[in-house]
Amino acid sequence: MRTPEQQHLLEQLQHVAAGLGQTLAPFCEVVLHDLLDPEHTVLAIHNNQSGRAAGDAATELGLARIADPAYAQVVANYPNRFPDGRPAKSTSIGIRDSSGRYIASLCLNVDVGQFRAVEAMLGQFVRTDGAPVAETLEPVGTDAIRRHIEQFAARHGTTAHALKGEERRALLRELKEAGLTDVRRAMETVATQLGVSRATVYNDAR
Repeated sequence: MRTPEQQHLLEQLQHVAAGLGQTLAPFCEVVLHDLLDPEHTVLAIHNNQSGRAAGDAATELGLARIADPAYAQVVANYPNRFPDGRPAKSTSIGIRDSSGRYIASLCLNVDVGQFRAVEAMLGQFVRTDGAPVAETLEPVGTDAIRRHIEQFAARHGTTAHALKGEERRALLRELKEAGLTDVRRAMETVATQLGVSRATVYNDAR
């Protein structure tokens, strides 16, 4: 017998599963399991890839959660396979009630086979062969500017786009001392890396 709280959680999770199913269609199967009914755990299934149906029994992972309240609440990106052999990447999220008991799990199973085919095509498309002379279409020093910005942001425990005004001004002082602001299109490169306008960079450099 479910408590009113457990029933409410399961009803709300059905909406979550439906929303995820619509957002991640058609490559991601979304399955909601009712762990209070081990013999018929599948409560809802969207973008069905595995051939299961509502009322089917729990998987091994579901049974492990039912048996062990201390089982990991989130098991993410583990390798899996659909019944027809297609490779999958799965994530299982356990849902507890206020007493700490697992009452449900929300599982995402992504068909990675099609993505691997696309990955192979993209890999072929972007592959380059060796050239007799090293060539770049960017101004000399651009890579040095980028590296300096990345290192500066790392020292401050943040990302380049998240640097605040005072930090940007300190960065510009460092770049100037290193002679990197004299590189052709330096300010444009800095602006791109920081995600700000060139006008902002020029103001910070004053």
